[in-house]
Amino acid sequence: MRGVGARPIRVLLADDHAVVRRGLKLVLESEDDLRVVGEASDGSEAVRRAIQEDVDLAVLDLSMPGMSGLQATRELLRMRPQVKVVILSMHDNEQYVAEAVRAGAGAYVLKTDGGRTLIQACRAAARGEPFVGPAPGHRRAHAIDREERAAEVELTPRESQVLSLIADGHTSREIAEALVISPRTVERHREKLLKKLNLRNRVELTRYALRMQLLDP
Repeated sequence: MRGVGARPIRVLLADDHAVVRRGLKLVLESEDDLRVVGEASDGSEAVRRAIQEDVDLAVLDLSMPGMSGLQATRELLRMRPQVKVVILSMHDNEQYVAEAVRAGAGAYVLKTDGGRTLIQACRAAARGEPFVGPAPGHRRAHAIDREERAAEVELTPRESQVLSLIADGHTSREIAEALVISPRTVERHREKLLKKLNLRNRVELTRYALRMQLLDP
């Protein structure tokens, strides 16, 4: 809910399915502080519309024909760095999250997460706060609770290095080469991180790394 006289967040929607765009528009415009001012069916059109229109935030589907959501993010932010980006995806995959962060997106939301999560992501991104949608299904509440507790745990500099590289999508061998240690040592660090943070997998490690701003853009 916006304050009296405050301008709503002006949103551009990009998805190659008109029905999906229609549904997203209904969800967002049910809120007083969000207004859809443009739509696009692919990444190239999204970039053009975002430049032409007075847009604060772009919600981009990850998988679009031609220019993907990630490519569109990079191109859009190169020309309009003040615009915030939310990536909307079907993929609950830490590598896609890391790629979205590197491209400059402020939020990554699963299409299965529901309208409320998308609204939260749009508001967070507009404020400049990183946001990654919670795990789907019955894991949701437990994952959020674990990640809240993990935020209170202090990591060593080496653990932070390893976690950042894991969350960035690198393999154990690549991490070993970067840090001049053995792949076996990397695996031990990974196991210790999961145990220390009480997290279950690389997806949750990536969410944690994003939340703690351990991923390089």
